[in-house]
Amino acid sequence: MQFYKKIINKLIKYKISLSVCESCTGGLLSSKITSFKGVSQIFNCGMITYSNKSKIKLLKLNKNILKKYGAVSKEVAKVMVTNLYKITKSKICISTTGIAGPKGKTKNKPVGLVYIGIKYKNEIIILKKNYKGKRKEIQNNTVKTIFYEINKLI
Repeated sequence: MQFYKKIINKLIKYKISLSVCESCTGGLLSSKITSFKGVSQIFNCGMITYSNKSKIKLLKLNKNILKKYGAVSKEVAKVMVTNLYKITKSKICISTTGIAGPKGKTKNKPVGLVYIGIKYKNEIIILKKNYKGKRKEIQNNTVKTIFYEINKLI
């Protein structure tokens, strides 16, 4: 928790705005971010676009991309983070999409597969992670990875 607080304080100090759109983390990332005082200075938007329908409606995700690649893909993570930026104009935008389990896996997409999209300045980073463990562990590890990546960027 101390590490998370340090990152949030850095964002506040440098006035770096932040927005997130979450799927597999289901609001956990937003919850961690908003657990610190003063965060309202930088936290712009937190969306939970859990269903494909909400990804299409709120993030203007093209149905054909979903059909072609599936919701859990680098392509969807990229569109999610790109369109979140178009909506919010936050300096840092983050997307998560994955399979936290215990169900939902396929032959090519196991439980624990997570894509994280991060847009900062003119760069978009897409991380592919294969976490082990149960649902909560996968979600917590995704959030932890995001905070580490934000720390590296700022």
